[in-house]
Amino acid sequence: MSTIEQQETAIPTGTYTADTVHSSVGFEVPYAVATFTGNVTDFAASLVDGRLEGSARIESIQLKDENLSAHVLSPEFFDAERNPVVGFSGDLSRDGGRAIVEGEITLKGITQPATLTGTIVGPTVDHFGKTRVGLQLETVVDRTKFDMNWNMPLPTGEPALGNEVTLKADLTLVAQEA
Repeated sequence: MSTIEQQETAIPTGTYTADTVHSSVGFEVPYAVATFTGNVTDFAASLVDGRLEGSARIESIQLKDENLSAHVLSPEFFDAERNPVVGFSGDLSRDGGRAIVEGEITLKGITQPATLTGTIVGPTVDHFGKTRVGLQLETVVDRTKFDMNWNMPLPTGEPALGNEVTLKADLTLVAQEA
């Protein structure tokens, strides 16, 4: 195997933590005829010898309509008061620029298996001499498996809110010096 092939399949070793200025975490869910989106501003992620760990504070969800925040944080959805953090952990594998993370996600105190897929770039050294890894990952979860069952029927009788929620993370991870 050539050096380039080894770099394209090697899992970064060492400890990397999220550069939250250059990272984002969010979700999308079908709503009526469009897509409802939200972002999380208070999150952390680390990659330690191929193990990805992440968490996000539910109260930091930002929506385009502030009037919906109380409903999304309520027991009908995230139940932020009793379950303030969502968490994920899993093992990273790669095939060239393709990334797969097999693990578990915990929402509302319920843990379910989850596979995140996407892309990986690096490790590479930036213009300040820091080693970075880029991960763009997403997965789709059924919100009802996490006791998020609220819905409202449209005039057609169809539910207004979809059950399949896409979770997305665009992470820039920076190596920590030993």
